[in-house]
Amino acid sequence: MDSIDKKLIEIAKNATKKCTKVWSGATGLVGCALITDKGNIFEWVCLAFDCQLWFCAEHSAIAAMITHWDAKIMKIVATMQDWTPIPPCWRCRELLFQVHKDNIDTEIIIWKDKKMTLQELLPNRWQDKYFK
Repeated sequence: MDSIDKKLIEIAKNATKKCTKVWSGATGLVGCALITDKGNIFEWVCLAFDCQLWFCAEHSAIAAMITHWDAKIMKIVATMQDWTPIPPCWRCRELLFQVHKDNIDTEIIIWKDKKMTLQELLPNRWQDKYFK
């Protein structure tokens, strides 16, 4: 792990600590931090409502990134409240690719000492089937 990895993990885990409580569910079960090719860092948390409506931390961080005219992600991490990095769900993996085709090379911190690229985590994208 390099210093950027450690910084992103720290930012993601701290994001889980500073959430506003919601009346119908939970916020901050998972935190996310990402760094773009421009060096900008974005963080956010997941939203989980009692009605089964979920918005992943990765989706939230990507939405924040897009509002700042960024799209190419160099590295991303999501952490649980206990600060353990976790891999993104399939929906988040697909979103990473949909935002920018070069995100296929994004480094994803999936465990305390393990990284993988999006290509490794999402080998069969839906475009491969329809746009060859």
